[in-house]
Amino acid sequence: MIRQDLRNIAIIAHVDHGKTTLVDQMLRQSGTFRANQVVEERVMDSGDLERERGITILAKNTSIHYKGVKINIVDTPGHADFSGEVERSLKMVSGVLILVDAAEGPMPQTRFVTQKALEMGHKLIIVINKVDRPDARTAEVVDEVLELLMDLNASDEQLDSPIVYCSGRAGTSSLDIQKAGTDLMPLFDTIIEHFPPLELDDAGPLQLLVSSIDYNDYVGRIGIGRIERGVARHGADVTVCNYNHKELHDPGKLVNLYEIEGLERVPCEDAKAGDIVCFSGLEKINIGDTVCASDCVEPVPFVKISEPTVEMIFSVNDSPFAGKEGKWVTTRHLRDRLYRELLRDVSLRVEDTDSTDSFRVSGRGEMHLSILIETMRREGYEFQVSSPKVLYKVIDGQKYEPVERLIVDVPESSTGCVFEKMGTRKGELLHMSAVGSRMRLEFLIPARGLFGYKSEFLTDTKGEGVMSSVFYEYQPYKGDIQRKQTGSLVAFETGEAVTYGLFNAQGRGMLFIGAGTEVYEGMVIGVSPKAEDINVNVCKTKHLTNTRSSSSDEALRLITPKKLSLEEALEFIGDDELLEITPQNVRIRKRILNGELRAKARAKAKLGQSE
Repeated sequence: MIRQDLRNIAIIAHVDHGKTTLVDQMLRQSGTFRANQVVEERVMDSGDLERERGITILAKNTSIHYKGVKINIVDTPGHADFSGEVERSLKMVSGVLILVDAAEGPMPQTRFVTQKALEMGHKLIIVINKVDRPDARTAEVVDEVLELLMDLNASDEQLDSPIVYCSGRAGTSSLDIQKAGTDLMPLFDTIIEHFPPLELDDAGPLQLLVSSIDYNDYVGRIGIGRIERGVARHGADVTVCNYNHKELHDPGKLVNLYEIEGLERVPCEDAKAGDIVCFSGLEKINIGDTVCASDCVEPVPFVKISEPTVEMIFSVNDSPFAGKEGKWVTTRHLRDRLYRELLRDVSLRVEDTDSTDSFRVSGRGEMHLSILIETMRREGYEFQVSSPKVLYKVIDGQKYEPVERLIVDVPESSTGCVFEKMGTRKGELLHMSAVGSRMRLEFLIPARGLFGYKSEFLTDTKGEGVMSSVFYEYQPYKGDIQRKQTGSLVAFETGEAVTYGLFNAQGRGMLFIGAGTEVYEGMVIGVSPKAEDINVNVCKTKHLTNTRSSSSDEALRLITPKKLSLEEALEFIGDDELLEITPQNVRIRKRILNGELRAKARAKAKLGQSE
């Protein structure tokens, strides 16, 4: 059977190149929304965190109808840390729109996702977006995209892919670089003409590959995937199997079956080969599983998801303030929540450790894990995490570490400080070029060299720099890197921080807290410019005499404290520190809270090093 009425496509690009905004306009112009319907911007970014940060975290499905053809669209994340979402989403589609910003050109994530699409043999349409930007350099970017395709060994057919010039925000597209479009019809026509109708077997036994998992309190786990062969019917008896786990044969029934129409899931009685469907009733379904007819169990091969490169230890909160703010605080709650996340996130790894109340969580990068931490915090979980560590490999007896491909766009005046910092962090310059009035620098740098660099980078470039990185490969260990050049200001005792104590402490460094904040011994309350920790007593009050009164405290002027975000706190913490996460606060603390015990441990460690 040839399905003339169906196209399955994915939109892939680097972060902030405009994928989700373009999908908004595709939905509007295809008539998915009523003419008078109020729709918020970036409608596909449905999660609170996605809306706040302006990034896509989870790949999402939608569909439009154009000239009698249903186009299923998968909107994918652009951030490298969520590239596992992109890899598995590509299994659902047969064509890919590669979106590139007309000013920035191909970036690290563009290279990564394009390589994955080429490996799967997908047909491509190159979309140059934001052509209406004042600094757009459209013709140059087209050349850069073609160079990228040649670098990645694209086939002759893929190199001859059509190019569409778009403005996602304005909702226009054109096939002519010189002419501005008026709507997205040229893009829709190109999708239908360039991506061929699907040749499918609808008479054979059912094969449905699960590429995504959702969860609903009423029906439990919901599988999302494309029907590779046959017809899926509501209420049909099926068997779940897996290509990589041959022993899995789990019988079940498709209790509910849905098709995706626009932003809605519409119940249906059956769906044919090629359709992307959602279904429930199979409680143990996982990403990568194949749902087959019970009389013909044949699993479909699933893409091997790239391995994690960064790990952190998640453990039960044991600080003096433990249990005061969180709803879920025990080991059992933490364990259940982490293992439940594995059902949705194929890039994540969770392992038990020697300690019953700690778990090793591995992911694609700091942002990947920080999004998980922030999500759990908002759900009411209370726990603590260690500083991020890279995952090493031993190959032929030699230690290897993950290396990132880093691209920075900076003003020309800032290149000196970038080179200086890259030198201390073992970065190697690959390429340097001028892009308009700015410089683009490309480095290979160990993943651990990027820990804590983002805030330094923004300071060095006065907020004008843009940096992005993606995993490159494992390379031999590059040597030691001194990660922290600063120390911590540590609270001397438990109590409430007062103005007098903070006034005396702020001369030692920059504070993270203000007056009235509850602190405990061993809690980090600021940063010291020296590479050593300093104990400060922020609870110290002025002694009252007959010539002094407490009201004179009002004359003391405190410098506004720096409130660290979750990412900044993760960048800041050292190996001897932990981050305490509660629904209301993010606190940095020392692993050993008592000052005397901490000093003894430090002395013992120095003695061990000298020996």
